[in-house]
Amino acid sequence: MTAKNATMRNIGISAHIDSGKTTLTERILFYCKKIHRIHEVKGKDGVGATMDHMELERERGITITSAATNVGWAGHSINIIDTPGHVDFTIEVERALRVLDGAVLVLCSVGGVQSQTITVDRQLKRYDVPRIAFINKCDRVGANPVKVRDQLVEKLGHNAVLMQIPIGLEDRHAGVVDLVAMKALYFDGAEGEVVRVEDIPDELAAEAKARRDELVDAVSMFSDRLLEAALESRVTDDLLHEAIRKGTLARKLTPVFMGSAYKNKGIQPLLDGVVRYLPGPADVANEAHDTAQDGAKVALRTDDDAPTVALAFKLEDGPYGQLTYVRIYQGVLEKGLEIVNTRSGQKVKVGRLVRMHADSMEDIVRAGAGDIVALFGIDCASGDTFAAPGLSLAMTSIYVPEPVVSLAIAAVDKKDQDRVAKALNRFTKEDPTFRSHVDPESHETIIQGMGELHLDVYVERMKREYKAEVRTGMPQVAYRETIGQRVAFDYTHKKQTGGAGQYGRVIGALEPLPGGAFEFVNDVKGGRIPREFIPACQKGFQAVLRKGELTGFPVVGVKVVLSDGAYHEVDSSDMAFQAAAQGAFREVYRKAKPYILEPIMKVSVEGPSEFAGNVFATINQRRGIIVSSVEDGLFARVDAEVPLSEMFGYATTLRSLTQGKAEFTMEFLKYGRVPSAKAEELAAEYQEKRRRDAK
Repeated sequence: MTAKNATMRNIGISAHIDSGKTTLTERILFYCKKIHRIHEVKGKDGVGATMDHMELERERGITITSAATNVGWAGHSINIIDTPGHVDFTIEVERALRVLDGAVLVLCSVGGVQSQTITVDRQLKRYDVPRIAFINKCDRVGANPVKVRDQLVEKLGHNAVLMQIPIGLEDRHAGVVDLVAMKALYFDGAEGEVVRVEDIPDELAAEAKARRDELVDAVSMFSDRLLEAALESRVTDDLLHEAIRKGTLARKLTPVFMGSAYKNKGIQPLLDGVVRYLPGPADVANEAHDTAQDGAKVALRTDDDAPTVALAFKLEDGPYGQLTYVRIYQGVLEKGLEIVNTRSGQKVKVGRLVRMHADSMEDIVRAGAGDIVALFGIDCASGDTFAAPGLSLAMTSIYVPEPVVSLAIAAVDKKDQDRVAKALNRFTKEDPTFRSHVDPESHETIIQGMGELHLDVYVERMKREYKAEVRTGMPQVAYRETIGQRVAFDYTHKKQTGGAGQYGRVIGALEPLPGGAFEFVNDVKGGRIPREFIPACQKGFQAVLRKGELTGFPVVGVKVVLSDGAYHEVDSSDMAFQAAAQGAFREVYRKAKPYILEPIMKVSVEGPSEFAGNVFATINQRRGIIVSSVEDGLFARVDAEVPLSEMFGYATTLRSLTQGKAEFTMEFLKYGRVPSAKAEELAAEYQEKRRRDAK
């Protein structure tokens, strides 16, 4: 490990939508002297936050793409990725977390642990990312950071420990008490840039002492030295810092900071917490898989002298060509270095190497282990691993959820067609959750994504970035079909048309596979079907599952057990057995009591308590099931499970019913059975569409 690794931090800023992530990042950039003036997310100056560099982001006041930057604080180099909070852009969060070593979990001091906070926390756990929490917006009416700390414990299962207590709340929020140094911190100057250290106000002295004792008690379990010192009443700041860091790195402790990013309070102590408690690259164990050794795990060393291993985690098609964001896990990247894409085997030379700051960049010659940088002009896919020649290592790929909404789009005229094709090519390469294909029956171009907003943003980007005018159809839900009971099949495919014929017989059963996609079991004994034709049978079943007979959507939850069959010495072939498998499935599918599944979304509506009745009514009208509701004074939250097909246009309905005061988030939860009346309607629509397309 080099000294540079020890003073480097790779952190992400994650939270529920509208908790103040981007505002916090803007303050961090200012205090680290990366920018010389603060701009607001929805600022009156018309500039918008530095990290929201897309025109669309500034207009809507939301983060759409994760943006990377690098700052310096207290002798440390910090790579920061500001990620979106909106669940439609969840892939941006996933790929950022995949390459980060630590995270700052931002919470609103009024809203507390909200629906998207739970999702983000689950993602952090998936990638074993240690985190510290920052309770923002302590200046808001109804602010209660202690209640939010309790929610971290109860709802997320964190061992959350207060590092600070607030000096006043709401419009009286003046600063924080540091429970390690036992000093009051005030933030003076036009932009809170001067940290004034004072003695703790008398009215807070008793609370500060009690909270300090709680802190020492909670963290002493991570350090025997601190435990001894506590028993002898000789606790030092250094002992406390060391124990807090140890607990945080083990993901058994979440230090909780607080303040108000908008009012420039509490940011500098949070930055101190980032460099003190979050891991450097060498503190995190990273592994790759050796593809030449059946995927055996290989531990990576955060060492500049080791052979290079880097992961391409995000692609962007900029004005100068493809920009590939990479995290270097081992070794270095430098101009002229030859590296190999271990997926494609293609050798590439590092040309231009840059360090990113939102949408601007700085050319660099070399970057070491643990760093996050970007490469120009390298052709690759998101999730590819680059390694030194001779290494066959691959990093584990990023979890990519399946899209749940589709939309038909069409270019307005001929010249727009090429532009649409170029845009789709770029967007599908950049974003693994955004997909496009041409429907073979209607010949329409279909785009798929994670929600209405997700697809809206891409349609808008086609118009702005590619000047491509498109017409859009109605959003279409990604339904699925499945079977309700076991059914046996015995099917012979026989064709004799002069010359070599085709012959294949398959015997077996289709069985329901709850919660699964597809499973193929080969139970053929005694060579009744020669071994070389078994993969063709599997391929045939998989092909026919792509399009169900009820709605034309894929069939899932099917287990195929192949138990017997027959072949012909001359006429049997791969093609014959594929056709036999497809014929067998089609013959018995209707007997297996097929039914339609629809995506069920986890919906969370938050707003003033006075509108809770209206919210309940809108959810019930949409076939929703209310899971829980919480009323906390003037504020209410309703969690429900609602079919996606019923949620289109919900934003407008909710705005009008709550005078624009309520907001909602939704994310995919599971697939559920469609009620029979709705199923009949969907089946009739599909048959009508087939008749139209056949004409």
